[in-house]
Amino acid sequence: MITTFKNWNANEPFQMSAAVSYYALFSFPALLIIIIQTTGIFYEKQQIKNKIIKEISEVLGRDAASTIESMLQNAIDIEQTSLVIIIGIITLLYGATGMFIALQKSLNTIWKVKPKPKNELLKMIKDRIFSLGLILVIGFLLLTSLVLTALITATTDWIGEHFPNFIIYVIQFINFILSFILTTVLFALIFKVLPDVKIQWKDVWLGAFITTLLFSIGKYALGIYFGTVNPQSAFGAAGSVILILLWVSYSSLILFFGAEFTKVLSSRYGAGIEPASYAERIS
Repeated sequence: MITTFKNWNANEPFQMSAAVSYYALFSFPALLIIIIQTTGIFYEKQQIKNKIIKEISEVLGRDAASTIESMLQNAIDIEQTSLVIIIGIITLLYGATGMFIALQKSLNTIWKVKPKPKNELLKMIKDRIFSLGLILVIGFLLLTSLVLTALITATTDWIGEHFPNFIIYVIQFINFILSFILTTVLFALIFKVLPDVKIQWKDVWLGAFITTLLFSIGKYALGIYFGTVNPQSAFGAAGSVILILLWVSYSSLILFFGAEFTKVLSSRYGAGIEPASYAERIS
């Protein structure tokens, strides 16, 4: 962990997290709209939106969640012409993938690789496709979480009538474990797919697990901090935007630490991290 922290600190994580936060500010609405519209094919859009708003509210507070909710409402309800829909989809796809491109560049910096100068156009298209794939994966994981939560809630109601109360706490713990597993899968995919490297799955899972553990602790700590200090009050109308920037920046710092841990772990005990065929090492 000491080596991980030293390497993490040497890579100027605060500067990288600030860059990701900047892109996230513009990507966030498009990202959520795509997730809601995609998963809405299989599940009620309003339920999906409520799930997202609830998660945001637990961390950032109700005011910030209300701001995001108002942004999303029209996108869910509005009926548009085919041409407007096509133009909107292209704009949304480009905007939503911007944050993941910023994350990719940061992970490349941490893992000391960079794309080769040639084939830049093909590389850009590939990156956008991979980023879109991750967005769809997030949507699928969210959908899975919603279905599991619905099943667990229904089961809890029945168990509450026929079994002791402690069984309900066991089920709630199972629900937390399932959510933890889904988040770990997401971080593993980010480490495996997004950067321009070749890395073995066995070297990814432990790093993703540690990242999820730190992320879960950080989420609750950040919720307590925002609820106690209320930094939003110092910025007036811009408070919700500031909270989103702080949240993304803080989460990025944890993700970068997890990436650095994965790098150290893979280098010492695994197969190592090699540049992809279209990338090269940074000396």
